[in-house]
Amino acid sequence: MPSGTKPKYYLVEADMLPEVFIKVMKAKELLETGEVSTVAKAVEKVGISRSAYYKYKDSITPFQDLSRGHIVTFNVILRDRMGVLSSVLAIFAESGANILTINQSLPINGTAIVTITAETSGMNISPEEFFEKTKSVSGVIKIEVLAG
Repeated sequence: MPSGTKPKYYLVEADMLPEVFIKVMKAKELLETGEVSTVAKAVEKVGISRSAYYKYKDSITPFQDLSRGHIVTFNVILRDRMGVLSSVLAIFAESGANILTINQSLPINGTAIVTITAETSGMNISPEEFFEKTKSVSGVIKIEVLAG
């Protein structure tokens, strides 16, 4: 994606996606559940190449409707700098999400993993706006939905 442009998201029925996207999701599930321990084993099991997996793995994720009252768990990777976590938590508060739990790992190599579980029924912004605001915080490396 060209620098400075915002990503666009579309909600597409899974049956309409090319098979490679479905297989990438299956490979990600195998890895996340521990059914397989390596990417090589996951892609072999689902029948795609490692290069296809790596090409698409960050571009496809299961749909999570954050506006329907779900309890959602977010995984956030942050730079180990003062105020980064505080800025992220402020976005949760401003958006109307009710934080239920926060778990932060010890920083390793300048980054920390933070898991935040929140009730999202009171959110006053769209999921896209929420992710954009969070990603725009200086020091946020990645945010993704783990469960919801």
